[in-house]
Amino acid sequence: MIITDNKKMVIFGAGKIGRSFIGQLFSRGGYEVVFIDSNIPVIDELNLRHKYKVIIKSDHDEIIWVDHVRGVRANYEDEVAGEIATAGIIAVSVGQAGLPSIMPLLAKGLLKRFQLDPACPLDIIIAENLRNGSDYFRVNLQNLLPGDYPLNRLAGLVETSIGKMVPIMQKKDIAEDILQIFAEPYNTLILDKQAFKNPVPAIEGLAPKENMKAWVDRKLFIHNLGHATSAYLAFVQNPEYIYLYEALANVRIYTAVRETMLQAANILKVKYPGEFTDESLTGHVDDLLLRFQNRSLGDTIFRVGCDLIRKFAPEDRIAGAIRLAVELGLPYGRILYALVCGSRFRAKDEQGHMLKDDLEFSKIYAEGIDAVLTRVCGFNPADHSNLYYQAKVIDNNLSVRLEQRSS
Repeated sequence: MIITDNKKMVIFGAGKIGRSFIGQLFSRGGYEVVFIDSNIPVIDELNLRHKYKVIIKSDHDEIIWVDHVRGVRANYEDEVAGEIATAGIIAVSVGQAGLPSIMPLLAKGLLKRFQLDPACPLDIIIAENLRNGSDYFRVNLQNLLPGDYPLNRLAGLVETSIGKMVPIMQKKDIAEDILQIFAEPYNTLILDKQAFKNPVPAIEGLAPKENMKAWVDRKLFIHNLGHATSAYLAFVQNPEYIYLYEALANVRIYTAVRETMLQAANILKVKYPGEFTDESLTGHVDDLLLRFQNRSLGDTIFRVGCDLIRKFAPEDRIAGAIRLAVELGLPYGRILYALVCGSRFRAKDEQGHMLKDDLEFSKIYAEGIDAVLTRVCGFNPADHSNLYYQAKVIDNNLSVRLEQRSS
Protein backbone atom coordinates (compact mmCIF):
# COMPACT_ATOMS: atom_id res chain seq x y z
CA MET A 1 0.00 0.00 0.00
CA ILE A 2 1.47 3.35 -1.06
CA ILE A 3 2.07 5.96 1.62
CA THR A 4 0.94 9.22 0.02
CA ASP A 5 2.13 12.52 1.40
CA ASN A 6 -1.13 14.45 1.34
CA LYS A 7 0.77 17.66 2.05
CA LYS A 8 3.12 17.40 -0.93
CA MET A 9 2.38 19.22 -4.17
CA VAL A 10 4.35 18.47 -7.33
CA ILE A 11 4.39 21.27 -9.91
CA PHE A 12 5.52 20.77 -13.48
CA GLY A 13 6.96 24.17 -14.33
CA ALA A 14 9.03 26.47 -12.10
CA GLY A 15 8.25 29.50 -14.24
CA LYS A 16 6.18 32.63 -13.73
CA ILE A 17 2.82 31.12 -12.76
CA GLY A 18 4.32 28.04 -11.12
CA ARG A 19 6.43 30.06 -8.69
CA SER A 20 4.45 33.28 -8.24
CA PHE A 21 0.99 31.75 -8.00
CA ILE A 22 0.51 28.00 -7.63
CA GLY A 23 3.60 27.27 -5.58
CA GLN A 24 3.05 30.35 -3.47
CA LEU A 25 -0.59 29.43 -2.67
CA PHE A 26 0.16 25.84 -1.70
CA SER A 27 3.32 26.63 0.25
CA ARG A 28 1.42 29.19 2.30
CA GLY A 29 -1.28 26.56 2.72
CA GLY A 30 1.16 24.24 4.50
CA TYR A 31 2.32 22.07 1.57
CA GLU A 32 5.81 21.04 0.60
CA VAL A 33 6.17 22.16 -3.01
CA VAL A 34 8.32 20.16 -5.43
CA PHE A 35 9.06 21.85 -8.77
CA ILE A 36 9.84 19.76 -11.86
CA ASP A 37 11.63 21.76 -14.56
CA SER A 38 14.34 21.55 -17.22
CA ASN A 39 15.82 24.89 -16.11
CA ILE A 40 18.78 23.43 -14.23
CA PRO A 41 20.06 26.69 -12.63
CA VAL A 42 16.60 27.36 -11.16
CA ILE A 43 16.20 23.79 -9.88
CA ASP A 44 19.69 23.77 -8.35
CA GLU A 45 19.08 27.10 -6.65
CA LEU A 46 15.75 25.90 -5.23
CA ASN A 47 17.54 22.92 -3.74
CA LEU A 48 20.24 25.17 -2.31
CA ARG A 49 17.95 27.73 -0.67
CA HIS A 50 14.59 25.92 -0.26
CA LYS A 51 12.87 29.31 -0.49
CA TYR A 52 12.35 32.24 -2.86
CA LYS A 53 10.58 35.58 -2.86
CA VAL A 54 7.56 36.79 -4.77
CA ILE A 55 7.52 40.57 -5.12
CA ILE A 56 3.96 41.88 -5.27
CA LYS A 57 4.07 44.94 -7.51
CA SER A 58 1.67 47.74 -6.58
CA ASP A 59 1.89 51.26 -5.14
CA HIS A 60 3.90 49.77 -2.30
CA ASP A 61 5.80 46.59 -3.15
CA GLU A 62 5.35 43.65 -0.80
CA ILE A 63 7.66 40.66 -0.49
CA ILE A 64 6.20 37.20 0.11
CA TRP A 65 8.71 34.52 1.06
CA VAL A 66 7.77 31.08 -0.25
CA ASP A 67 9.51 28.32 1.67
CA HIS A 68 9.45 24.54 2.10
CA VAL A 69 10.28 24.10 -1.60
CA ARG A 70 12.69 21.98 -3.60
CA GLY A 71 13.22 20.94 -7.20
CA VAL A 72 13.80 17.94 -9.45
CA ARG A 73 15.32 18.09 -12.91
CA ALA A 74 12.81 17.06 -15.56
CA ASN A 75 15.27 14.64 -17.19
CA TYR A 76 15.55 12.60 -13.98
CA GLU A 77 12.57 10.54 -15.09
CA ASP A 78 12.62 7.89 -12.38
CA GLU A 79 12.89 10.51 -9.65
CA VAL A 80 10.04 12.49 -11.22
CA ALA A 81 7.87 9.36 -11.36
CA GLY A 82 8.61 8.71 -7.69
CA GLU A 83 7.52 12.21 -6.73
CA ILE A 84 4.25 11.78 -8.61
CA ALA A 85 3.66 8.37 -7.05
CA THR A 86 3.71 9.84 -3.54
CA ALA A 87 2.21 13.29 -4.19
CA GLY A 88 -0.92 14.59 -2.53
CA ILE A 89 -1.73 16.72 -5.57
CA ILE A 90 -0.16 17.73 -8.91
CA ALA A 91 -0.15 20.96 -10.91
CA VAL A 92 0.98 21.61 -14.47
CA SER A 93 2.15 25.08 -15.50
CA VAL A 94 4.52 24.76 -18.45
CA GLY A 95 2.65 26.65 -21.19
CA GLN A 96 0.88 25.03 -24.12
CA ALA A 97 4.11 24.54 -26.07
CA GLY A 98 5.61 22.57 -23.18
CA LEU A 99 2.72 20.19 -22.60
CA PRO A 100 3.77 17.47 -25.09
CA SER A 101 7.15 17.09 -23.37
CA ILE A 102 5.72 16.51 -19.89
CA MET A 103 2.94 14.09 -20.83
CA PRO A 104 5.26 11.02 -20.90
CA LEU A 105 6.63 11.99 -17.46
CA LEU A 106 3.15 12.39 -16.05
CA ALA A 107 2.02 9.08 -17.53
CA LYS A 108 5.07 7.28 -16.11
CA GLY A 109 4.36 8.69 -12.67
CA LEU A 110 0.68 7.75 -12.80
CA LEU A 111 1.58 4.21 -13.81
CA LYS A 112 4.09 3.85 -10.99
CA ARG A 113 1.50 5.16 -8.54
CA PHE A 114 -1.03 2.62 -9.85
CA GLN A 115 1.46 -0.24 -9.50
CA LEU A 116 2.09 0.72 -5.87
CA ASP A 117 -1.55 1.36 -5.01
CA PRO A 118 -4.31 0.81 -7.61
CA ALA A 119 -6.90 2.65 -5.50
CA CYS A 120 -5.19 6.00 -4.86
CA PRO A 121 -6.59 8.83 -7.05
CA LEU A 122 -4.53 11.91 -7.89
CA ASP A 123 -5.84 15.35 -8.75
CA ILE A 124 -3.97 17.24 -11.47
CA ILE A 125 -4.50 21.00 -11.52
CA ILE A 126 -4.20 22.18 -15.11
CA ALA A 127 -2.76 25.65 -14.47
CA GLU A 128 -2.79 26.64 -18.13
CA ASN A 129 -4.86 29.09 -20.12
CA LEU A 130 -6.15 26.17 -22.17
CA ARG A 131 -9.77 25.88 -23.15
CA ASN A 132 -11.02 22.27 -22.80
CA GLY A 133 -7.75 21.43 -21.06
CA SER A 134 -9.16 18.33 -19.37
CA ASP A 135 -9.98 16.82 -22.77
CA TYR A 136 -6.43 17.51 -23.97
CA PHE A 137 -4.93 15.80 -20.92
CA ARG A 138 -7.34 12.86 -21.06
CA VAL A 139 -6.63 12.07 -24.72
CA ASN A 140 -2.86 12.44 -24.43
CA LEU A 141 -2.54 10.45 -21.20
CA GLN A 142 -4.78 7.65 -22.49
CA ASN A 143 -2.50 7.34 -25.51
CA LEU A 144 0.52 6.88 -23.24
CA LEU A 145 -0.98 4.64 -20.54
CA PRO A 146 -1.92 0.94 -20.85
CA GLY A 147 -5.39 0.32 -22.24
CA ASP A 148 -6.68 -1.03 -18.93
CA TYR A 149 -5.47 1.93 -16.85
CA PRO A 150 -8.59 3.47 -15.18
CA LEU A 151 -7.76 7.10 -15.94
CA ASN A 152 -11.26 8.43 -15.33
CA ARG A 153 -11.31 6.85 -11.86
CA LEU A 154 -7.79 7.70 -10.74
CA ALA A 155 -7.03 11.12 -12.24
CA GLY A 156 -8.92 14.30 -11.46
CA LEU A 157 -8.24 16.59 -14.42
CA VAL A 158 -8.93 19.97 -12.86
CA GLU A 159 -9.25 22.91 -15.23
CA THR A 160 -8.49 26.40 -13.94
CA SER A 161 -8.88 30.03 -14.86
CA ILE A 162 -5.48 31.70 -14.43
CA GLY A 163 -6.17 35.38 -13.89
CA LYS A 164 -2.90 36.40 -12.21
CA MET A 165 -0.73 38.72 -14.30
CA VAL A 166 3.02 38.19 -14.16
CA PRO A 167 5.22 40.39 -16.38
CA ILE A 168 8.35 39.24 -18.17
CA MET A 169 11.36 39.57 -15.89
CA GLN A 170 14.06 41.92 -17.13
CA LYS A 171 17.59 40.56 -17.45
CA LYS A 172 18.82 42.75 -14.61
CA ASP A 173 16.11 41.36 -12.29
CA ILE A 174 17.05 37.77 -13.08
CA ALA A 175 20.75 38.55 -12.68
CA GLU A 176 20.01 40.05 -9.26
CA ASP A 177 18.20 36.90 -8.09
CA ILE A 178 17.38 33.98 -10.38
CA LEU A 179 14.53 32.84 -8.12
CA GLN A 180 12.72 36.11 -7.44
CA ILE A 181 9.51 36.64 -9.38
CA PHE A 182 7.19 39.62 -9.81
CA ALA A 183 3.39 39.45 -9.69
CA GLU A 184 0.32 41.58 -9.13
CA PRO A 185 -1.69 41.49 -5.86
CA TYR A 186 -4.56 39.42 -7.37
CA ASN A 187 -4.27 35.96 -5.82
CA THR A 188 -7.40 33.90 -6.59
CA LEU A 189 -7.24 30.54 -8.37
CA ILE A 190 -10.57 29.61 -9.93
CA LEU A 191 -10.83 25.85 -10.49
CA ASP A 192 -13.27 23.10 -11.40
CA LYS A 193 -14.91 21.79 -8.25
CA GLN A 194 -16.57 18.89 -10.10
CA ALA A 195 -13.28 17.46 -11.40
CA PHE A 196 -11.64 16.66 -8.05
CA LYS A 197 -11.39 13.00 -7.04
CA ASN A 198 -10.20 13.95 -3.56
CA PRO A 199 -11.54 16.75 -1.34
CA VAL A 200 -10.70 20.24 -2.59
CA PRO A 201 -7.69 21.46 -0.54
CA ALA A 202 -8.71 23.90 2.19
CA ILE A 203 -6.34 26.66 1.07
CA GLU A 204 -6.92 30.39 1.08
CA GLY A 205 -7.08 31.68 -2.48
CA LEU A 206 -8.73 28.62 -4.07
CA ALA A 207 -12.16 29.37 -5.57
CA PRO A 208 -13.83 26.13 -6.76
CA LYS A 209 -16.70 26.61 -9.23
CA GLU A 210 -19.51 24.26 -10.29
CA ASN A 211 -19.76 25.44 -13.95
CA MET A 212 -16.09 25.69 -14.81
CA LYS A 213 -16.54 26.12 -18.55
CA ALA A 214 -18.30 29.43 -17.96
CA TRP A 215 -15.40 30.70 -15.87
CA VAL A 216 -12.75 29.53 -18.33
CA ASP A 217 -14.63 31.42 -21.03
CA ARG A 218 -14.90 34.48 -18.79
CA LYS A 219 -11.11 34.52 -18.47
CA LEU A 220 -10.54 34.00 -22.19
CA PHE A 221 -13.24 36.25 -23.63
CA ILE A 222 -13.04 39.12 -21.13
CA HIS A 223 -9.61 39.14 -19.49
CA ASN A 224 -7.48 37.83 -22.36
CA LEU A 225 -9.60 39.57 -24.99
CA GLY A 226 -9.46 42.87 -23.11
CA HIS A 227 -5.72 42.63 -22.54
CA ALA A 228 -5.00 41.97 -26.21
CA THR A 229 -7.49 44.60 -27.37
CA SER A 230 -5.71 47.20 -25.23
CA ALA A 231 -2.44 46.47 -27.04
CA TYR A 232 -3.94 46.40 -30.54
CA LEU A 233 -5.91 49.62 -30.21
CA ALA A 234 -2.93 51.30 -28.56
CA PHE A 235 -0.54 50.33 -31.36
CA VAL A 236 -2.87 51.62 -34.06
CA GLN A 237 -3.41 54.86 -32.12
CA ASN A 238 0.29 55.42 -31.37
CA PRO A 239 3.01 52.86 -32.23
CA GLU A 240 5.36 54.71 -29.87
CA TYR A 241 3.53 53.55 -26.76
CA ILE A 242 5.69 51.18 -24.72
CA TYR A 243 3.64 50.39 -21.61
CA LEU A 244 0.03 49.34 -21.27
CA TYR A 245 -0.68 51.91 -18.58
CA GLU A 246 0.44 54.67 -20.97
CA ALA A 247 -2.11 53.63 -23.55
CA LEU A 248 -4.97 53.20 -21.10
CA ALA A 249 -4.35 56.70 -19.74
CA ASN A 250 -5.71 57.81 -23.12
CA VAL A 251 -9.46 58.19 -22.51
CA ARG A 252 -10.30 57.32 -26.09
CA ILE A 253 -8.40 54.02 -25.94
CA TYR A 254 -9.69 53.20 -22.45
CA THR A 255 -13.30 53.76 -23.49
CA ALA A 256 -12.97 51.72 -26.68
CA VAL A 257 -11.35 48.81 -24.82
CA ARG A 258 -14.02 48.90 -22.12
CA GLU A 259 -16.83 48.85 -24.70
CA THR A 260 -15.19 45.90 -26.45
CA MET A 261 -14.91 43.97 -23.19
CA LEU A 262 -18.54 44.76 -22.34
CA GLN A 263 -19.63 43.46 -25.75
CA ALA A 264 -17.82 40.20 -24.99
CA ALA A 265 -19.36 40.16 -21.51
CA ASN A 266 -22.83 40.33 -23.02
CA ILE A 267 -22.02 37.31 -25.19
CA LEU A 268 -21.04 35.36 -22.05
CA LYS A 269 -24.17 36.42 -20.19
CA VAL A 270 -26.33 35.04 -22.98
CA LYS A 271 -24.21 31.89 -23.37
CA TYR A 272 -24.39 31.07 -19.65
CA PRO A 273 -27.77 32.29 -18.35
CA GLY A 274 -27.91 32.42 -14.58
CA GLU A 275 -24.13 32.17 -14.13
CA PHE A 276 -23.30 35.86 -14.59
CA THR A 277 -25.18 39.13 -14.10
CA ASP A 278 -24.71 42.46 -15.85
CA GLU A 279 -23.55 43.95 -12.58
CA SER A 280 -20.97 41.25 -11.86
CA LEU A 281 -19.56 41.29 -15.39
CA THR A 282 -19.36 45.08 -15.54
CA GLY A 283 -17.62 45.09 -12.17
CA HIS A 284 -15.19 42.45 -13.45
CA VAL A 285 -14.42 44.52 -16.56
CA ASP A 286 -13.75 47.67 -14.52
CA ASP A 287 -11.58 45.77 -12.04
CA LEU A 288 -9.53 44.29 -14.88
CA LEU A 289 -9.01 47.70 -16.47
CA LEU A 290 -7.77 48.99 -13.14
CA ARG A 291 -5.37 46.05 -12.89
CA PHE A 292 -4.20 46.54 -16.48
CA GLN A 293 -3.09 50.06 -15.44
CA ASN A 294 -0.85 48.86 -12.63
CA ARG A 295 2.33 50.84 -13.40
CA SER A 296 4.41 48.69 -11.09
CA LEU A 297 3.90 45.64 -13.32
CA GLY A 298 5.66 47.42 -16.18
CA ASP A 299 3.56 45.41 -18.65
CA THR A 300 4.50 46.29 -22.23
CA ILE A 301 2.38 46.68 -25.34
CA PHE A 302 4.70 44.17 -27.02
CA ARG A 303 4.23 41.44 -24.42
CA VAL A 304 0.47 41.86 -24.17
CA GLY A 305 -0.16 41.90 -27.91
CA CYS A 306 2.45 39.64 -29.49
CA ASP A 307 2.06 36.01 -30.60
CA LEU A 308 -0.71 36.82 -33.08
CA ILE A 309 -1.07 33.41 -34.69
CA ARG A 310 -1.84 31.88 -31.29
CA LYS A 311 -4.02 34.73 -30.06
CA PHE A 312 -6.05 34.81 -33.31
CA ALA A 313 -6.54 31.02 -33.37
CA PRO A 314 -10.10 29.74 -33.98
CA GLU A 315 -10.96 29.06 -30.32
CA ASP A 316 -8.82 31.74 -28.73
CA ARG A 317 -9.77 35.16 -27.29
CA ILE A 318 -10.64 37.16 -30.43
CA ALA A 319 -11.87 34.71 -33.06
CA GLY A 320 -13.44 32.50 -30.40
CA ALA A 321 -15.54 35.37 -29.05
CA ILE A 322 -16.66 36.35 -32.54
CA ARG A 323 -17.54 32.75 -33.38
CA LEU A 324 -19.64 32.48 -30.22
CA ALA A 325 -21.40 35.76 -31.02
CA VAL A 326 -22.24 34.52 -34.53
CA GLU A 327 -23.66 31.29 -33.09
CA LEU A 328 -25.85 33.25 -30.67
CA GLY A 329 -26.85 35.94 -33.17
CA LEU A 330 -25.27 38.70 -31.07
CA PRO A 331 -23.30 41.85 -32.03
CA TYR A 332 -19.53 41.49 -32.38
CA GLY A 333 -18.52 44.65 -34.27
CA ARG A 334 -16.22 46.03 -31.56
CA ILE A 335 -14.44 42.70 -31.20
CA LEU A 336 -14.02 42.51 -34.97
CA TYR A 337 -12.51 46.01 -34.91
CA ALA A 338 -9.97 44.75 -32.36
CA LEU A 339 -9.17 41.85 -34.68
CA VAL A 340 -8.52 44.18 -37.60
CA CYS A 341 -6.36 46.46 -35.45
CA GLY A 342 -4.49 43.42 -34.20
CA SER A 343 -3.77 42.38 -37.76
CA ARG A 344 -1.69 45.56 -38.03
CA PHE A 345 0.19 44.94 -34.77
CA ARG A 346 3.95 45.17 -35.35
CA ALA A 347 5.33 45.96 -31.89
CA LYS A 348 8.94 45.03 -31.08
CA ASP A 349 10.75 43.85 -27.96
CA GLU A 350 13.55 45.63 -26.08
CA GLN A 351 16.06 44.56 -28.70
CA GLY A 352 13.93 45.93 -31.54
CA HIS A 353 12.76 42.53 -32.78
CA MET A 354 9.31 41.26 -33.65
CA LEU A 355 8.30 37.78 -32.58
CA LYS A 356 9.15 35.28 -35.33
CA ASP A 357 5.55 34.06 -35.60
CA ASP A 358 4.36 37.66 -35.84
CA LEU A 359 6.58 38.16 -38.87
CA GLU A 360 4.84 35.16 -40.42
CA PHE A 361 1.47 36.64 -39.47
CA SER A 362 2.37 39.93 -41.18
CA LYS A 363 2.96 38.03 -44.43
CA ILE A 364 -0.52 36.52 -44.17
CA TYR A 365 -2.11 39.91 -43.54
CA ALA A 366 -0.23 41.31 -46.55
CA GLU A 367 -2.53 39.10 -48.65
CA GLY A 368 -5.56 40.86 -47.13
CA ILE A 369 -7.79 40.63 -44.08
CA ASP A 370 -9.60 37.72 -45.75
CA ALA A 371 -6.43 35.64 -45.47
CA VAL A 372 -6.24 36.32 -41.73
CA LEU A 373 -9.88 35.35 -41.19
CA THR A 374 -9.51 32.13 -43.17
CA ARG A 375 -5.97 30.89 -42.52
CA VAL A 376 -5.48 32.06 -38.93
CA CYS A 377 -8.94 32.47 -37.42
CA GLY A 378 -10.46 29.44 -39.15
CA PHE A 379 -13.55 31.16 -40.58
CA ASN A 380 -15.11 30.11 -43.87
CA PRO A 381 -16.12 32.87 -46.32
CA ALA A 382 -19.04 30.75 -47.54
CA ASP A 383 -20.47 30.43 -44.02
CA HIS A 384 -19.46 33.85 -42.68
CA SER A 385 -19.87 36.16 -45.67
CA ASN A 386 -21.21 39.02 -43.57
CA LEU A 387 -18.24 38.75 -41.22
CA TYR A 388 -15.82 39.00 -44.15
CA TYR A 389 -17.68 41.99 -45.57
CA GLN A 390 -17.63 43.84 -42.24
CA ALA A 391 -13.93 43.09 -41.74
CA LYS A 392 -13.09 44.51 -45.18
CA VAL A 393 -15.06 47.68 -44.47
CA ILE A 394 -13.31 48.16 -41.12
CA ASP A 395 -9.92 47.46 -42.66
CA ASN A 396 -10.46 49.89 -45.54
CA ASN A 397 -11.76 52.63 -43.25
CA LEU A 398 -8.82 52.14 -40.92
CA SER A 399 -6.40 52.41 -43.84
CA VAL A 400 -7.96 55.69 -44.93
CA ARG A 401 -7.87 57.07 -41.39
CA LEU A 402 -4.24 56.15 -40.87
CA GLU A 403 -3.22 57.59 -44.24
CA GLN A 404 -4.97 60.87 -43.44
CA ARG A 405 -3.25 61.02 -40.05
CA SER A 406 0.20 60.46 -41.54
CA SER A 407 -0.21 63.00 -44.36
